[in-house]
Parts: sequence; C-alpha cells; structure tokens
Amino acid sequence: MKTAFAYWENRIAPVFDTARQIRVVETESGQIVGETQEMMPEDLPLPKALRLVELGIGTLVCGAISKPVSGLVTAYGIKVIPFVTGDLREVIQAWFNGNLEYNAYAMPGCCGHRRRRRRKMCLKQDGIARI
Repeated sequence: MKTAFAYWENRIAPVFDTARQIRVVETESGQIVGETQEMMPEDLPLPKALRLVELGIGTLVCGAISKPVSGLVTAYGIKVIPFVTGDLREVIQAWFNGNLEYNAYAMPGCCGHRRRRRRKMCLKQDGIARI
C-alpha cells in the first residue's frame, strides 16, 4: 500500500491544491518498506490526481483540500484524509502507528467553532472511528 503525504518545508502542506511535493510511504505486512519524495505538477487538479494514480497511491494525507480536487482524487479510488497539520515525520509516524488522531493533528478551525456537535460527523467522514 502506498500513502502520499503532501508537504512543504518538512510540515504537512497547508493546502493540497497548491502543494508541489509529496512523500510517498510504502507499507507491506505492517512494515515501512520504502519512502520516496515525488514532485507534483502545477496547480491544475487533473494532472495532480493523475500523478497520484500514476504513483499507485491508495491514500492521501493532506492539509486543506478543495471539494473539487478532493472529489476528483476520490473518483480515482484514492482515500483522502484531509485537514491534517504537523511535522511531516511526526504525522507519518502517527499514521503508521494508527494514532493519526483527529484532535492531535487537526488543522486549527477544522469543523468550525461548534466542534463538539459536528465532531462525530467529521470523524466519520475522515474514516476515523474515535468519538
């Protein structure tokens, strides 16, 4: 399985739509077996989505992402885990350990100011089972 982490200056990129670099982490049998840095095409959504497909990405971990770009990426069968922030190495490690918790790595303002009421919806949308 390959997971892409959009980043900028060793942190998760604040906006995937303009990200130029991704770190691709490949796992097999519960182990990280490879890690590479890849460049993304310019800001146009279709070339970005096609680059992820070309690289065989199954999951994209990123900061903010527009609905059109997210829809395009998911249409190609790639799971999107959006609104993540933090140090790239820490986020990769948290993801690998299954600890990419919503609160610990959520972008400020994620899910609005009524966080408690809307939190369950956001967690389910991101595929994270924690409440």
